[in-house]
Amino acid sequence: MAEPADAQKKVLVKKIVHPLDLRDVKVDDAFWAPKLKTSSTVTVYDVLDKLEGKYDPDRQDIIDEKQKWGRTRNAFLNFDMVAQGQSKTNKHDGPPWYDGLVYETIRGAADLLILNPDPKLEQKLDAYIKRIAAAQAASPDGYLNTYTTLTYPEKRWGLNGGEDRWQHDVYNAGMLVEAAVHYHNATKKTELLKVAVKLTNLMAGFMGPAPKQNVVPGHAGPEEAVLKLYQLFKNNPKLKAQLGVPVNKQAYLALAKYWIDVRGHYQMADANSKRKTDGAYNQDHMPVTEQKTIEGHAVRATLLATAVTAMAMETDNAAYAKTANNYWDNMIGKRLFITGGQGAIHEDEKFGPDYFLPENAYGETCASIGSGFFSQQMNELEADGKYMDEFERVAYNNLLSGVSISGDHYYYENPLLANGHKRWNWHSCPCCPPMILKMFSALPGYIYGQDGKAVYVNLFVGSEASLKVNGTEVLVKQSTGYPWKGNSKIELRTATTKAIPVKIRIPGWAQGKENPFDLYYSKTTGSVSLKVNGKAVPVKVDKGYVTITRQWKKGDAITLDLPMAPRLVTSNEAVASVKGKTTIAAGPMIYGFEDLDNPGVKGYSIKSDVKMQVSYNPSLLNGINTISGQATNKDGQTVNFTAIPFYALGNRTPGAPYQVWMPEK
Repeated sequence: MAEPADAQKKVLVKKIVHPLDLRDVKVDDAFWAPKLKTSSTVTVYDVLDKLEGKYDPDRQDIIDEKQKWGRTRNAFLNFDMVAQGQSKTNKHDGPPWYDGLVYETIRGAADLLILNPDPKLEQKLDAYIKRIAAAQAASPDGYLNTYTTLTYPEKRWGLNGGEDRWQHDVYNAGMLVEAAVHYHNATKKTELLKVAVKLTNLMAGFMGPAPKQNVVPGHAGPEEAVLKLYQLFKNNPKLKAQLGVPVNKQAYLALAKYWIDVRGHYQMADANSKRKTDGAYNQDHMPVTEQKTIEGHAVRATLLATAVTAMAMETDNAAYAKTANNYWDNMIGKRLFITGGQGAIHEDEKFGPDYFLPENAYGETCASIGSGFFSQQMNELEADGKYMDEFERVAYNNLLSGVSISGDHYYYENPLLANGHKRWNWHSCPCCPPMILKMFSALPGYIYGQDGKAVYVNLFVGSEASLKVNGTEVLVKQSTGYPWKGNSKIELRTATTKAIPVKIRIPGWAQGKENPFDLYYSKTTGSVSLKVNGKAVPVKVDKGYVTITRQWKKGDAITLDLPMAPRLVTSNEAVASVKGKTTIAAGPMIYGFEDLDNPGVKGYSIKSDVKMQVSYNPSLLNGINTISGQATNKDGQTVNFTAIPFYALGNRTPGAPYQVWMPEK
């Protein structure tokens, strides 16, 4: 298949902003440090235990399943059965993608091991990896997908009458590869990496241009995973000799690229390569480089978009970069929920048409996290702060909403209007907890970045970091009251006599730009203040950053103050579902109204000039800012309201009614 015409032109497309290795960042932050600790000490163990079947069902479907089976499902039994040589038994615990959820959890756990070394967790993961490797060893060619082996082994990769949309053969393989890369990075161990290489070798030899088979992942994600495998061997050429299995990194790059390029091409020159397509559901309705909007299953779409962006940077492909921009502009400009949620329609868990953003929409946790990873990759590509604005929107709202404050209950959907919506202990499709772990564990690496010449401060998180800029080590220390307060202090030190630029992200909302495409509007009260060693510097924002260039020495400090007063946010008039309504934001956080604090809130309305007060309550929900003011109830009476951060809703009384948007009068 020929390269798109745009890709044949020599246009420089490369990674500009490089995030930091997790080893080079230490988080010491009043807001994020406790949450990262909960991820490391509660959530990761909770997810692994529940994948083993150690949970009390609290949803009717899995209650019925336990009554029928006499036990809860156990993902690891699938690997054990395959390792024992079982095949076509029609016995498989959990959905076909259960293998993938195990692998995704290992990826998140691996990154957590870097942030918080934990021998107990590492030992637990090593034991799982032995069972995974044993399952692969039962297949002479290195194939591994427990559902297909145990159900219909003749339908590998969704062929011969199978369906990879359901089987998830390729998706599971991709998640194994990603887990192996991350686990090797964390521990330098190679057992899982060997499994991943064997499986990727099998795919690379089987899938591709004719005479190979025309196979596209039924669920996006493997594209970026296999690209990471290529980059691992590219950056560590000596690693190949340690594995004792064949390694062909160029074949891995070609495979990942093929999976992107073959979308929209169902009938190749070889008639035997004809395959079934799931159309827009799997972003397979037309060639990727011709796609103008982000379509279909929202998780699949955001993971493909992330991979396209990563591939654009790896291959200097302008056509990929153009598509990535098309996806992001459409997603953020016309299909974004105010909380960072993605996916409006329950059927097929998909994006709706432009401006279709109902209050009770699906908003799957995995989709918002996927969009966060996509936005972060776009920041690497474009070096524009607007992308980290949207990453931050996801992090402070939908990511935190997806897991309870206790760290062991989860939301699949995140609607903006609900009654009886409860976080669950475990789900028949528990895809969100592993994704939550992946983003929590990756976040510290995104606080700062560098482009070889300058330091980027992307997130306001108390931390210390060491990074190299132009061959010189730079030490950065940040202390902040964010997100409850707008003050941040950034201290820099370096031994060089050269002047080093430091780029400080100034969020769009702090400049009166709630959304880069005006999907949402707000009026920010107050202004941005920036000082160096107590002396004010002009706030000249270029592509989302203010640049301060000087020779940094011990004692130098940048102080930033962002306007954090509560603001009302309204939507573009094209969003019919919330026309005439408003919501409250403060800093990066969106607030909601829970019936617990606001009896009869369904009948409330607020005025456009409402006066609001902020109060920090250290004893409420592990410490939050609440926002209060006056509203009018359905009887026309003046009542007091209390709003709390969106992520904190549903943590006191599960299922309590809440809403985010309120009529404005």
